[in-house]
Order: sequence, then structure tokens, then C-alpha cells
Amino acid sequence: MPSELVMPISGTVTGDVECRITETGTVIARFRLTAHPCEWDPRTKVWRDSQPISYVCTVWRDLARNAAESLSDGVTVLVHGRLTEVRDNTLWLSVNDLGISLRQRIAYTEQSLPGPQAAAPISAPQAAASAPATASQPAARTPARPTPTDSRPPWWTAERTQGWPAFTPADTPRTPTSTAD
Repeated sequence: MPSELVMPISGTVTGDVECRITETGTVIARFRLTAHPCEWDPRTKVWRDSQPISYVCTVWRDLARNAAESLSDGVTVLVHGRLTEVRDNTLWLSVNDLGISLRQRIAYTEQSLPGPQAAAPISAPQAAASAPATASQPAARTPARPTPTDSRPPWWTAERTQGWPAFTPADTPRTPTSTAD
């Protein structure tokens, strides 16, 4: 419908996702979202956060099922949806598409979930690492897909806290980076 206002929004999920199933079997999920838009202050010549904007987002069918499994309190998301109502200083959206923001976290898909070998430190010479598996060396197994209740694997946490040294080129100095918005 041409008169509908469709907008992209970046914000943080506040609270838990509520999920229900209608009598006809349609899955519906609802979650709250808070956005903190930035505005330029010409007097001080700096960007600052303006007043937070509250949204109530409603998602349907497969998107609702995926949102209920993937979202939790504090996750920053990108939402593309239609404005359906304004009530009590809150905007209500019917969401067309939804994604997790990669600004502050790493997200893996089922196809891109790495194994422990992806973050293993490089300690052996390259020739030994690239040698084919023999009868005495079992072939590397693909790890089982984690369930949603699993936490991050220990190897991931260790590599993350060390700054991912296995992925830093040897000639590049390791300096901490800022993820400020």
C-alpha cells in the first residue's frame, strides 16, 4: 500500500521476545526495541544521543519463529518494518525483515559456523599443518551444530580475549580497536 510508512531502524531489544501461536497455527512474536538516534549539536560541534525512541515490533510466521529463537535482551538489531500505530509515545511496527547488527558482536549462520580449527593458534610449521591425515592421525571432525542453549565454546572465548592472534598477520602490530558508535 503506497500510504504505508516503511522504515529501517537500528535499536536494542529490551526485554524478552513474546511468542504465541494462533488457533490457525500462525506464529506471532512481539518484542520491544529502543533506538537512540544521534544528532549533531552545532553549538558544541559534536554528535550526541537524542531522546530514546520506543518501538513495539510484531513479526509473523517463520520470521517470528526465528526471532523468538535468536533474540534476547540487549541484542542490537536492524529492523525493516511498516508503522502501524502510535500509542503512548511508542511506535508500533509490523516487521518485514530483521537482522542482528554486527557492530558489537559476531554472528554465525548454520553454514558459516566455524570449527575449533578456525581459531587454533598457529604453533606448528605450515608444512606439518597442511600434511594430509594418515592412519595414525585421525581426520579433523566437523563439530556438531550447537543448540541454542549452548554458550560460546571455550576456544572462541580464549581467542576473543587474546585479540584473535591466529588471525593477526605477523608483520602487523596488534593494537586494541574501539567499537564506539
